[in-house]
Amino acid sequence: MSQAAGRRARNIEEFGANMGALAAAEPQPHHTIVPQPGDIFITSWAKSGTTMTQQMFHQLRMIAATGKSDMDFDDISRMTPWEDTALILDMDMNAPQRAAPRGFKSHRAYEGLPDGARYIITLRDPHETYVSMHRFFDGWHLEAGAMSLEDFLPLWLGGGPGGCDYYAHLLSWYARREEPDTLLATYRWAAKNQPAMIRKMAAFLGIEVTEDQVDAVAHCTSRSFMHDHKDRFDDAMICAVMEERLGIPAASDSTKVQAAGSDGSIVPASISSEIDRLWAERIEPVTGHKDYASLAAEIDQRMG
Repeated sequence: MSQAAGRRARNIEEFGANMGALAAAEPQPHHTIVPQPGDIFITSWAKSGTTMTQQMFHQLRMIAATGKSDMDFDDISRMTPWEDTALILDMDMNAPQRAAPRGFKSHRAYEGLPDGARYIITLRDPHETYVSMHRFFDGWHLEAGAMSLEDFLPLWLGGGPGGCDYYAHLLSWYARREEPDTLLATYRWAAKNQPAMIRKMAAFLGIEVTEDQVDAVAHCTSRSFMHDHKDRFDDAMICAVMEERLGIPAASDSTKVQAAGSDGSIVPASISSEIDRLWAERIEPVTGHKDYASLAAEIDQRMG
């Protein structure tokens, strides 16, 4: 069993020890998803729009099923469970959900998910994900100020539980951009064009929506609304387990919803160069796109 640091991590080694201690339990059958026809995986890479898309999906299916939005939950990841944290939370991944279709959070590539499902992904500029992930970890998993942007690269490259690195994830889903089981958008386009994204998602899910329903979902998915309700998007379940098992107080600002978006231009030059070097080495030869802006323009054009 891993020995936890007994505090928020101050370095990568302590972070690993804390994560190991959280996962120190025997996997059970109910921790694994038993696939069903029609399952949806919301599987953007870390800090690339997963939470916004979870909220959009859940509100869309609830309004379609009940005529009303639904904020009666403590954690959005209780509505769309994340298999990679099921062991930590002892969550039953096959428990009934409030409305159909079933939806699950993930950060995995296509190859790591069940066949025969449908997949919703938003892509984001790697520099922005870097800043956003650092903001998210700082003061929650990491002691505030303990790890600078310069030192954060190993954690960013590591992705998240059960996930993969940024580049492997992007290539996996870019290859499926024309597949009918995949809805691929950029985070910036989806956030800027929420009504259009909601209509695209509704059509993808086979849900008929009125314009009033589209407006209602857009209202619940706006940054201002989600920030006003940020306690529903702050990993409350994980925070509770960290307090119980690691002695780390749950009273942290672990919300995924910030009042303003992350500015990728503040990434230190040495880190930005490494991010760009990896893009040139791994992404450009496969996609033909020299940078994220070029690739995003292609995806945005496909969305109309």
